[in-house]
Amino acid sequence: MLLDFDGTLSEIVTRPEQARPAPGATTVVTALARVFKLVAVVSGRPSEEVERLLGADGVRYEGCYGLESTGATEQVLGEVRAAASVIKGARVEPKGASIAVHYRETADAKAARKSLGKGLRELAGWHGLEVIEGKMVLELVPAGAARKGGVVERLAAGVLQAVLYAGDDSPDIEAFDSLDRLRAAGLTTVKIAVSGPETPAELLAAADVVVEGPGGLVEVLRELAAG
Repeated sequence: MLLDFDGTLSEIVTRPEQARPAPGATTVVTALARVFKLVAVVSGRPSEEVERLLGADGVRYEGCYGLESTGATEQVLGEVRAAASVIKGARVEPKGASIAVHYRETADAKAARKSLGKGLRELAGWHGLEVIEGKMVLELVPAGAARKGGVVERLAAGVLQAVLYAGDDSPDIEAFDSLDRLRAAGLTTVKIAVSGPETPAELLAAADVVVEGPGGLVEVLRELAAG
C-alpha cells in the first residue's frame, strides 16, 4: 500500500507548511499498517517532514521522491533563488535532494510558470538537473533519476501478491507507469487517482479507480483496513 501525501492524504494548500492530514487519514493509515505487509508514504517532501505531519505509526516514509541520498549544492540554490526573485510571489523551498519553486501566490500563475520554467530549465541543464512539474510548483531534481517510479519498483520487490498506489499529481504518473510494468510481470496492481481541480487529466485517464479528494481516499482506505 503506497500513498502520496500532498493532495492525496491532505488537501492542497497555499503554502506547504499549512498542510494537515485529511480528517481520519492518520488513523486509517495506522490501521492499514497493522493489516498489510507494507504501508509507505511516498512524497516529494523530506521523509522526516511528512512523518511529522502525518504521524502514522508502523509506516515507512520515502521522501524527496526517493532521492534523499542526493543533494543540491549551495551554488545551485543561490542561482535558483536569483532566478525566482524576478517573479513577485514566487517562493523557493530547498528540500535537500531537490529545490522547489512555488508560484501559487503570484499574481498571474500562468505567466509565472512560463517565465520561471524557461529560466529554471536552462539553469538545470547547466548543472545536470531537470525540472519536473507539480501543482503550481516547478522542481529541480537530478536528471534521469527514477524518482517515484523507482521507489514503487524497489518497495514492490518484496511483495508477493499485490501493490496499490494512490496519488494526485504529475510525479505520480511515474508511479503508475511502474505499476503497469509490475502488472505485466504478473503482479496484481491497483492505481488510484485522487481527483481535484488541479489533478492532471493524464493521471485520471491512467487510473483504475478515481476518488474525489483526500476525503474520498480515506473512505476507500477505511474499507480496505476493515477487510
